[in-house]
Amino acid sequence: MLRAIAIDDEPVALEVIKSLAKQVLFLSMEGYFSNPFRALEKLQEGQIDLLFLDIKMPGISGTDFLKSITNPPMVIFTTAYSEHAVQSFELNAIDYVLKPFSLTRFLKACNKANEQYELRRKKEHPQGVSSPFFIKSGYEQIRVQPDEILYAESAGNYVKFVLRANTIVSRLTMSQAIELLSSSAFLQIHRSFIVATQHITKADKRTVWIGGTELPVGTAYSQPLQSYLEGKKPF
Repeated sequence: MLRAIAIDDEPVALEVIKSLAKQVLFLSMEGYFSNPFRALEKLQEGQIDLLFLDIKMPGISGTDFLKSITNPPMVIFTTAYSEHAVQSFELNAIDYVLKPFSLTRFLKACNKANEQYELRRKKEHPQGVSSPFFIKSGYEQIRVQPDEILYAESAGNYVKFVLRANTIVSRLTMSQAIELLSSSAFLQIHRSFIVATQHITKADKRTVWIGGTELPVGTAYSQPLQSYLEGKKPF
């Protein structure tokens, strides 16, 4: 899941981003800041993947602020002014979104960022997860080999891990399951489903097949899935 913050000196603009971000299921907003200098501490923690950044702000421009950051995260500029577009892309911005923007435009920018995020993860973990880990089920801790997992499904307050030989039900949130399966070996395709990429036998924009099991693809996850498929050899 992409961890992000937003910086904009206009409270109304921050509220718009907050409202739209709630509808992007792979986005986890970690903070909203009207003062860029107050956002520095959060950025310096090194846990932020994406920054929504206004350009024209009192005290310092968004572009100058970005230049001042060591190892900055991915950036999507959000601004009412089009004249800074060229400069923003010279700073390797993911996207440049003009206010006022719609959910469709906002989602398109977020999908670009998520695609870059997944590509980076694949480069950092080319072989995926190989070490076994434990999943708590009831009072037991069950040792699981990652390549035995076919997919995980959210079911209320629980997550069902479907393995080749059996199924394990654990009291977890979907966010916790995503952290547990944080590897390029797994891909979230829907708000309720994470699949093991090595077990995908067929896929299109709306459906992924794990063997004979059909799983739905959520709208917000269609583009990252297609990017994954296009980067791989045919199954």
